[in-house]
Amino acid sequence: MTKLSQAIALATAMTAGLVATTTTQAEVEVAASASVANMYLWRGTNLGSQGAEDKANAIPAISGDLKVSASGAYAGVWTSSGDATYGQEYDIYLGYGDSVGDFSYDLSVLTYVYPDGGKSDDTFGDSTDIVLGLGFKDASFGVYKQVGDVADNDNIYYTLGYGFDKFSATVGMFDQGADDADYTHLDVSYAYNDNLSFTLSKIVDQEEDDTLDDDTQVVVSYSLPIEL
Repeated sequence: MTKLSQAIALATAMTAGLVATTTTQAEVEVAASASVANMYLWRGTNLGSQGAEDKANAIPAISGDLKVSASGAYAGVWTSSGDATYGQEYDIYLGYGDSVGDFSYDLSVLTYVYPDGGKSDDTFGDSTDIVLGLGFKDASFGVYKQVGDVADNDNIYYTLGYGFDKFSATVGMFDQGADDADYTHLDVSYAYNDNLSFTLSKIVDQEEDDTLDDDTQVVVSYSLPIEL
């Protein structure tokens, strides 16, 4: 369940801090990145911990991304460890994005795959989102709509983000279909440099008390440049 976001990552990139290097041939660009973090933070929750009582055994996360793009269209794969429930994950995505003046837009399809413990028999990965991202100057808005045959396909996730200099903030609202499972989280990030970033994340509202760990999560991530 990750949590990758490509051009719309303006709203969520504060949790990853990945750096990519590119090689260009004609109009085709290939980019690669890798990152290590003390936890796998996804939509305000630590996927490397089985709950508040298991914080001491939380799993760090190592991730990598390979992306090919040309004239606004792109496709790629992102993979990560660190999910205590489903194990290793890789995500396949494709989309198109562009900008007009201060306005930007992006539409993509993202499917999540868990080889060691899938969540469903859906033919296209274990879960699939259609993602719409809109941006204006330093502000961004994103919508992730789950589709397919999985049981929880009523899920929809919204993000609203803003960046200023080395700081950024994102409000994420997760509507999981069931009234008692919805929650809202706030992420605030600081990019110390191109490689090292820090994020504070907290669930600020949830429909059912004590369902999720609402302690403040502190994420430290370091990106490893990959030259192609």
